[in-house]
Amino acid sequence: QVQLVESGGGLVQAGGSLRLSCAASARTFSTYAMGWFRQAPGKDREFVAGIRWSTGITTYAEFGKGRLTISRDNAKNAMYLQMNSLKPEDTAVYYCAAQGFARRTYLTEDKYDYWGQGTQVTVSS
Repeated sequence: QVQLVESGGGLVQAGGSLRLSCAASARTFSTYAMGWFRQAPGKDREFVAGIRWSTGITTYAEFGKGRLTISRDNAKNAMYLQMNSLKPEDTAVYYCAAQGFARRTYLTEDKYDYWGQGTQVTVSS
């Protein structure tokens, strides 16, 4: 069983930065892709960014391009999300997710098998 634990959330002023981390623990961790999602109050959970584990190829939601950077450390079984120029509308609970099976895409929730508990990001204006 894979467990994902997020960290790095917090309160930051608009224009500031945060770096989220996601640590995967399992006897043998193997994944095909990992991603970050977020859910703001009263809204559906949405895709933020994803990364192919073997190649490092990344995909970003339109709102994140130029401000967010997803990365991974295969040796540490960890994934990161560097968030710069944060805006109040980035306020949400951020979740990391991992695929347990190879899938053609990783842009939607249903393509992931494991989820973390989430970390709160609050951006004040």
